[in-house]
Amino acid sequence: MTFCEQMWTRTAPLLEAIHDHPFNTALRDGTLDRDRFAFYLVQDGRYLVAYSKVLATASARATDPADAAFFARSAHTALVVERGLHAGYLQQFGLAAAETEAVATSPTCLAYSSYLQATALAAPLPVLAAAVLPCFWVYQDVGTALLERTAEAADHPYRTWIATYSDPSFAASVEQARALVDRLAELADPGTRRAMEEAFCRATEYEWMFWDSAWRLETWPTARWLARHPAVTRTTR
Repeated sequence: MTFCEQMWTRTAPLLEAIHDHPFNTALRDGTLDRDRFAFYLVQDGRYLVAYSKVLATASARATDPADAAFFARSAHTALVVERGLHAGYLQQFGLAAAETEAVATSPTCLAYSSYLQATALAAPLPVLAAAVLPCFWVYQDVGTALLERTAEAADHPYRTWIATYSDPSFAASVEQARALVDRLAELADPGTRRAMEEAFCRATEYEWMFWDSAWRLETWPTARWLARHPAVTRTTR
């Protein structure tokens, strides 16, 4: 088995939990309420800013020109295409920039973003490549499954989101990312390969946590003890 095949098998129970999470089952059924989806969009938009910078760092660190080009293209897609998708939904919901800016970045969003940024700065490139892979692969897996289960629902409220992550061009990017990681794993020493495994698992855990945080409309439990700007205070629950 390749590195990616081994990791997909190792994380299979967690991947099943991602598919079965109430956020994704409600998304599939078209019953996910607007507040939860809007909260997710705000948090994911902020995550994507950090993620694009992490991918740009991977591009700068890559010694193979093809790898550098792949990471650079992916950074552009995360920052422009995916965030554009989010902005379209928020505009559709009638949410002004001032309203979304008033929402505090959730603990999980900050933790996941910070983890990837720390990995980009401190870990070897193979470990960084393994850490960013779940964001590609899990979304493509979820998007494809949702497309298969909602193909007959032409008026599905989240059709555009589903179409983005089940698109063949996105699947092709995932295949490139997997091939890149498999190649780096083959060349890695045992210690680096173990670190790659742990990075892949940790990032996959954060993927579950991110959807869970959106379902719970996660806030900072410490907010009650800190003075906030009035616009931020109004968003706390």
